[in-house]
Amino acid sequence: MKRLLPLLLLAAAPLNAAEHSHEAAHGPALEHRKPINLSAEEKAHIHQEMRLFLSGAQKIVTAAAANDMKVVATAARELGMAAAHAVPADLRARLPLEFKKLGQATHQGFDDLARDADSLADANHALRQLGQVMSNCVSCHAMFRLEAHAGGKH
Repeated sequence: MKRLLPLLLLAAAPLNAAEHSHEAAHGPALEHRKPINLSAEEKAHIHQEMRLFLSGAQKIVTAAAANDMKVVATAARELGMAAAHAVPADLRARLPLEFKKLGQATHQGFDDLARDADSLADANHALRQLGQVMSNCVSCHAMFRLEAHAGGKH
């Protein structure tokens, strides 16, 4: 084992050097995401919905690992289209179309996951569906950033 440690350190050195040389050559990553300007309250509302998606995804993964498909279905259903109506209409009207499309696809994906968890009771299928739903989250976070401005809506 003592001989293996220096070899592991040597093997890792090029990886670390590559990361540092990339930053040195290209500088820090520039922000390319489209800003969505909101009031602080609106931003907090959207962040709360994102946290609900994240905690729901955690419940689904934990329940699927335990093959508890009732909990998978319940957790997914709570994040479906019924939850989408909790967004105030004036906020929804001001969000970019692509943001709204990703949000709607995410809510619909959770409804599909809930329905299939009830009817198929297949944990692996549920996890694949969750992966597809979460690709919407990844896409949205890659495209947009929320910005709050004092003094109301912009």
